[in-house]
Amino acid sequence: MKLLILLIFSLSSTCALAIGGKGPLEMNKDGLKNTSPIVNHDIGIDEHLGDKVDLSLPFTNELGEEVPLGTYFTDKPVFMMLIYYRCPTLCNTHLNQLMQTLKEHEYTIGNQYEFVVVSIDPNEKAKLASDKLDAYLEMYGKPETRDGWHFLTGSQESIDKLTKQIGFKYAWDPREEQWLHGAASYVLTPQGKISYYHYGIDVDPKIFKLSLIEASENKIGTIVDRLVLYCLQYDPDKKTYAFYAFNVMKIGAALMAILLALFLFAFWKKEVKKQI
Repeated sequence: MKLLILLIFSLSSTCALAIGGKGPLEMNKDGLKNTSPIVNHDIGIDEHLGDKVDLSLPFTNELGEEVPLGTYFTDKPVFMMLIYYRCPTLCNTHLNQLMQTLKEHEYTIGNQYEFVVVSIDPNEKAKLASDKLDAYLEMYGKPETRDGWHFLTGSQESIDKLTKQIGFKYAWDPREEQWLHGAASYVLTPQGKISYYHYGIDVDPKIFKLSLIEASENKIGTIVDRLVLYCLQYDPDKKTYAFYAFNVMKIGAALMAILLALFLFAFWKKEVKKQI
């Protein structure tokens, strides 16, 4: 019985810790923008949660092979970025910061998820994508995960379709000669459905883990992880997970019912012994 009480307390504490603290997901929904002060474009992110991207869209991988996007959607969730490889500022900062977080995370690329990076610049080619992949794989420090890395380039048509489906709005600044865009990354299910938007140049490790578990349809993660996720629900206003009181109460009620049953059973056994 003491063990059950401890379990109830631990579960409550774990749910609180899972979403505690301020992280990059509390930033403005457009994230950090790679913008020029002389150009005013409609750039940012329009969320399309639950929508499915077209997995038949053709792209070129870092080996120079033309493949459908769905090649990388198998039995794992996909963590996707939309950047361009020659970006002079934001994209490098975004990737650099992400690598610092991802290389310390308990979930690794290629094991729990696929890492797919797509260039938004139709002029970039496979050699540049390959060089970029190699540089960040070295920074990640886990060469054995190479099969989970995919850096793609594509035609303007494929890029336009994918960015529209994701809700990624960007524009070319001819004076600065750079693409203007926000900083975000995306978690998609193995079926290609958009499951979560991470805003800013980094991800909160706890929220990142939960977003992958949700996108995997609970195929990864421990029982405790799944209970924590059950306690939470995506809040579209806060752009992150928040406590879902109804599910928390359901778990609490179930645990209290078990506790009461154990108490009554112990009381009954004690009374039986007295009669004997």
